[in-house]
Amino acid sequence: MVSSWKPLETYNYNKDEINQIAYSSKSNFLATADDSGDVKIIDTSQQCLYKTLRAVHTSICSSVQFLSWKPWAAITGGLDSKLAMWDFSKGRPSNVIDYGMPEVDSTVSCGNVGQCLNPAFVHSIAVPEMDMLPAPHKACAVARGDGVVDVINLESELATAKSKNSSQSKNFQSRSKKSGIQSANQATGQNLGKRIQLDYSLGGHTAAVSCVSFSLFGERGKFLISGGNDACVKLWDWSRHFCAEQTSCNNDLILNIDVKKKVNWLCTTTADSENLVVCDTSKVLKIYTVL
Repeated sequence: MVSSWKPLETYNYNKDEINQIAYSSKSNFLATADDSGDVKIIDTSQQCLYKTLRAVHTSICSSVQFLSWKPWAAITGGLDSKLAMWDFSKGRPSNVIDYGMPEVDSTVSCGNVGQCLNPAFVHSIAVPEMDMLPAPHKACAVARGDGVVDVINLESELATAKSKNSSQSKNFQSRSKKSGIQSANQATGQNLGKRIQLDYSLGGHTAAVSCVSFSLFGERGKFLISGGNDACVKLWDWSRHFCAEQTSCNNDLILNIDVKKKVNWLCTTTADSENLVVCDTSKVLKIYTVL
């Protein structure tokens, strides 16, 4: 029986309250997101600060994840409604999505725009493990303050951003050239996939979504589980959108659990039973069996 504990390593690089950490076992990096909007990337093998990611989030950085399929890549979300994809080896963002801009919601594939009651703060993000999804699909799920769960195709977003940056760096000399580039951008977006928005019009959350996770049970990554301030946990069959012939979004929600309290966090296990763990504002840890 251990009578006392002491830390193996201590890293004192963040100057504000830390909201979330993420660890990359492939590269031995630790990421810490804090209230200042900064993200510190720590090299745990060398036990030193590797990079500081800043100058994007103007408010609290609430979440951070590494991308398992892409080296030197991370993704962050904050209470400034921004989602940023980073090349942390260079310390700069490769793309930024601002959910506070009205044109962002105009490109979604399902549902209506977010609920008007709350801003689209990014409360939580989830990235599937490398072997969860079919090879072409590199997704990220975003839990938003306006009650929306947004699922984006990261490869599509990065390709679109690269195309736009390339276009903006050129001095267009004719309308025909502009038209050609815009057509190419549109074709690129169509080929690489669509953004999926799961909102209250589809039976989703009626208040802020606090957390989201890809399922580990059964067929890994097949389902999304979200929890919110409306005291509900939702199970979404989002993987149906991999099918080219899928056009309807009406059957995405397959389970709703009323947990009676606001959901702070949730996770899943690989078990066939007792595979959903929910932490809410009560003092009770709740475990459910789904499917």
